[in-house]
Amino acid sequence: MNTRVKRFVLPLGGAAVAAGMIAASLTTGASASAAAEPAADSMATTTAALETVKFWAADGGKALKAATKYTEDASVKGKIRLGGGDAAPDGKTGVVPPIGQEKVVPTKVKNVNLPRTIGKVFFRLDGHFYWCSASSVQGKYRNLVATAGHCVYDTDANRDTLDHWVFIPAFYQGKAPFGIYVGKSAYTHFDFANYEDFDSDYAFVTVYNGVEPWTWKDTGRLGDNVGGQGFAWNQKIGQTVYAFGYPAGPHPDGDKPFTGLTPKYCYGKTSAAGTVSGFKAEAQIGLKCSMTAGSSGGPWITQYSSTKRVGYINGVTSLVGDSDANGRFDFATSPYFDSETYSIYSAAANLASGKIGK
Repeated sequence: MNTRVKRFVLPLGGAAVAAGMIAASLTTGASASAAAEPAADSMATTTAALETVKFWAADGGKALKAATKYTEDASVKGKIRLGGGDAAPDGKTGVVPPIGQEKVVPTKVKNVNLPRTIGKVFFRLDGHFYWCSASSVQGKYRNLVATAGHCVYDTDANRDTLDHWVFIPAFYQGKAPFGIYVGKSAYTHFDFANYEDFDSDYAFVTVYNGVEPWTWKDTGRLGDNVGGQGFAWNQKIGQTVYAFGYPAGPHPDGDKPFTGLTPKYCYGKTSAAGTVSGFKAEAQIGLKCSMTAGSSGGPWITQYSSTKRVGYINGVTSLVGDSDANGRFDFATSPYFDSETYSIYSAAANLASGKIGK
């Protein structure tokens, strides 16, 4: 397989910077698996990463509390007909187990225990502070985050990555109970970064070890602290999933049922999402869901065990919309995770990050 992968080095401060390439993948179409592990960070880089933690933690987390949901490219406007589209497997079905769980047995319960892996990603754009939803996912070095591509890459400005990018699992009102994890490098599909193709609206981000935001102590690796969901690809459309996220935006009619303070979920079977022409999306999957803006990047987890709080990430929220134009969001979409998604995931999942704390 010759998946074209684009890698970004996440900017730790100031203007966004262009990133290097994974091997020669952007120009030659080399397989993502050919990516080599990068050299160790310089002291200047790790110092800048620690300054990013201090930026968000300053004044009791003032910037974190001031951040608002990121709505850019998140809502489908107007009525849309669901169904059809080109989402389909392109090879054999595959799964990577969650951290510490070789086999997951799904449970059916009325009261769902929320996964410890979910949280918010924060970033700065044009002087404003925003957040999206995300989740820790299995990786060789337990340092990997899955989210939406548009929560990492600024498609409108085409200036690569968003600034001061961090992941905070279990975030609540300025608190970071497991530490703040600074993004190191992001991996997404070439077609999303270059053509804004939302069929590939996903990203996998390696993060440094966590840092306790007020003592600057190293809290260890992300996956060791909160675990990591498994990863699945080429799954049959129609599987049952839980979609988790932090919705906060209003419905089109102005109603505001969500605050963004705590995670919510939708539950149901996926379907083909049809074509969303404004986003060049022709191969996404859909789910009946009333979550609003802010849920972008949240994981879609299949075979979820409420007792163990893990399953397999089989998508991330990309878009939300109102299928019958009645003023209420009633569906969400995700890119279909296929073999190309797995190749990009694998490129990120096999790279170490290291520590930045004292």
